[in-house]
Amino acid sequence: MATSKEFKDFILEQLADLSPITCKPMMGEYLLYYKGTLVGGLYDDRLLVKPNANNIDFDMPLEIPYNGAKQMYMVEDVDDSEKLCNIIKSTYEGLIKK
Repeated sequence: MATSKEFKDFILEQLADLSPITCKPMMGEYLLYYKGTLVGGLYDDRLLVKPNANNIDFDMPLEIPYNGAKQMYMVEDVDDSEKLCNIIKSTYEGLIKK
């Protein structure tokens, strides 16, 4: 099952306070970029972010986006815009530290 355009639009609306945030289509799914850095993606109508030391405290479950991929954190509460923005910012900060 591919991610619906409606789910993608909803997530982008929830992240409207972050700029620049972009989604790029990839084989029926979407890759999510914040400030030009790949932070996660939308897979089967789920928001998954790359795990790192900065976002571990959000206590998100690990999920596999597709067969053969590395595990990522699944954001369960996508209705909480403020928390969602904090998760994306934290993920980004953890990724650029490397």
